[in-house]
Amino acid sequence: MKSLADRLITWHAKSGRHHLPWQQSKDPYDVWVSEIMLQQTQVATVINYYHRFMKKFPTIKALADADEEEVMRLWSGLGYYRRARFLHEGAQMIMEEMEGVFPSHFDMMMKIPGIGRSTAGAISAFSFNQKKAILDGNVKRVLSRYFLITQWTGLPKTEKKLWDYAESILPDKNIATYTQALMDLGATICNKKPMCESCPLKKTCLAFQKNKVHLVPTPRPRIKIPTESTHMVIIKHHDEVLLIKRPQGGIWSGLWSLPQYENKSATPRAWIKKNFGLDVSLIEKDLKASTIFTHYKLDITYSILEARSQRAKSPHAWLSLNTIEGAAIPAITKKILLKL
Repeated sequence: MKSLADRLITWHAKSGRHHLPWQQSKDPYDVWVSEIMLQQTQVATVINYYHRFMKKFPTIKALADADEEEVMRLWSGLGYYRRARFLHEGAQMIMEEMEGVFPSHFDMMMKIPGIGRSTAGAISAFSFNQKKAILDGNVKRVLSRYFLITQWTGLPKTEKKLWDYAESILPDKNIATYTQALMDLGATICNKKPMCESCPLKKTCLAFQKNKVHLVPTPRPRIKIPTESTHMVIIKHHDEVLLIKRPQGGIWSGLWSLPQYENKSATPRAWIKKNFGLDVSLIEKDLKASTIFTHYKLDITYSILEARSQRAKSPHAWLSLNTIEGAAIPAITKKILLKL
């Protein structure tokens, strides 16, 4: 009987994905960028971002030499902005400490910011044909069903078990094709709405054999997340809005966003006068928006005000409303401003 890897490789030749832009290159830089973008983001969303990013930063050196704000601008809308900073920092590290050459050694890859075990495994397999395992979300789902692992995959002991399985089934050859096939199977067949009848592994998949596919993987235990609240202001001057740069660390670290104030005893006009030295007139107040982070929900109350001039005294920038779509600003800020 064919091994699991052989069946996947055979299936991939006919049914796998062969059109994705990063599949056309074995350059580790290209693979690295795509793998970072694909973390927690769907392929359909990533494709256009990947094209724009690689056109602007075609090499490690180009990315390393870039201004951080330009990197963040091209990343705007993808979310999880720490990934963009890791790419930028990683490119600089490669130029400064690795003679500008992406390392082929697995342990050296792991020293680059943002590269973990699975990402290093993918780069090793795709770019250097090395026998290394991956364990992204799609692969976790496939292996959980195939080996009928009923514990939540987020548990350390469950993840260790999955890594052991992932390494035990690695083929001795065609590692890049096998790795891509495993990813593709999880994305197109063994997904949240599995199509088991089309799966090349169904004859030996334990979850399928025991009619438990719908039960695996076990959902993350539900934990009610807390809600926090904040107040923001949109300070307009004709067709431009005032933004301030978020401090490093915390949410939206280093991004440009709306001024945020917590002094509920002061009116927005008084707070703006004190902090920016601007005279403003109120247009609308107590508008609502919200966004959800990994560990909490943020409720936002905001007001819209018109400034008489742009001579603000605090560090700031003015953004044209016509350039919101491409700006390096948080998604919720973009959503709020697009309503204008």
